[in-house]
Amino acid sequence: MEAYVIEWLELVFRWLHLLAGIAWIGASFHFVLVDNALQPPQPDEGKAGIKGHFWAIHGGGVYRFSKYRLAPERWPDNLHWSKWEAYTTWLTGSALMVLIYYYQSQVYLIGSDKWLQDPDSAVAISLAFVIVGVGTYEGLIRSPLRRYPLLFSLIMGMLVLLLSWLAVQIFADRAAFIHVGAVLGSIMAGNVFFGIIPAQRQFVSAVLAGTEPDQSIADAAKQRSFFNNYFTLPVLFCMISNHYPFIYGHSLSWLALFLIMIAGAIGRHYFNRRHQGENRYEYLIVAALLMFTVAFVLIGRDVKIGATESLQGATTALSADRPEDDHIRHLLQIHCAGCHAQVPSTAGFVSAPSGLIFETLGQLGKQRRTAFIAITTGYMPLGNLTRLSLADRQLLLDWLRLQEPGL
Repeated sequence: MEAYVIEWLELVFRWLHLLAGIAWIGASFHFVLVDNALQPPQPDEGKAGIKGHFWAIHGGGVYRFSKYRLAPERWPDNLHWSKWEAYTTWLTGSALMVLIYYYQSQVYLIGSDKWLQDPDSAVAISLAFVIVGVGTYEGLIRSPLRRYPLLFSLIMGMLVLLLSWLAVQIFADRAAFIHVGAVLGSIMAGNVFFGIIPAQRQFVSAVLAGTEPDQSIADAAKQRSFFNNYFTLPVLFCMISNHYPFIYGHSLSWLALFLIMIAGAIGRHYFNRRHQGENRYEYLIVAALLMFTVAFVLIGRDVKIGATESLQGATTALSADRPEDDHIRHLLQIHCAGCHAQVPSTAGFVSAPSGLIFETLGQLGKQRRTAFIAITTGYMPLGNLTRLSLADRQLLLDWLRLQEPGL
């Protein structure tokens, strides 16, 4: 019953996380588009305090969005603040982190070949990882370094690279990518909470009091919004990365993650420039080249192991043609069927993940490509908690290759 309740909670919070994230990203992208594509006002409109207009057609109607240099002559009765989308996304994401990676840390957070093996220590380090990551960014964005955008961006790139490498060394492979996304997502929410909303409150208070708003505060908030804009696509990749074990299970996964995030940021830059009337396709070409580079680097599958056993240590030697089927069945029962069964015996599982059942050789053969990638990358067994040796991992791969020689 407990596992059933946990799965329902995961479903609800994941759904809310997705909905809130869509609302946050949609609003952010819309305002970036409007701000970048503003058209100059007419002379008489400029006197009225209008900075520019954005024209759009949607839903069968034509819209005009106007931006004021300060505020309209008559203050609006209802002023929308874009903040709860960000806060809800962060809160639901944090709830998912607790439900999946903290409550089930033994299964999802630790890996047999990682620095941390104790679940409680892993949870503590996970919290510290996010807090220190956000704290480092906050220290940088509040320092004089923020006055040098190019240098600041380079330092942020180095920080993200370091976080990517550290996460892969500390946490289970799938959890590693999620933790990098959690740091960047928390930075984005922090930008809203610590910088953007306070600046907007100061702006409103100054305008209503008839005084000039502090431009330095507004500029600092705009810089935070700038970074949120470029963090968005990298964070989205981290959110969906658990579907791709061939990436996060590779020994160079930290580098692949970093390059993919850079490609996302460059792709976002293309659209920012396009909103300003520049079609700079070279940015898309660079982003595509980075993705091809990752694909090329990862093409050589490397078996990640959680034991120091050599290939000569196989418990059952290869026959002239194939491993013994009985031994493969034995490996399935020990290392796969605990989770991938009609009725899983592993704590925390009500049903088989992704609906994949691996109780018989026939079932393994039908899902041979999925199984091959999961076994090759070391993604399965989860965290290698069952201690699948390199030798037995190789036997499974050899058996799968017999089912489809092209694997």
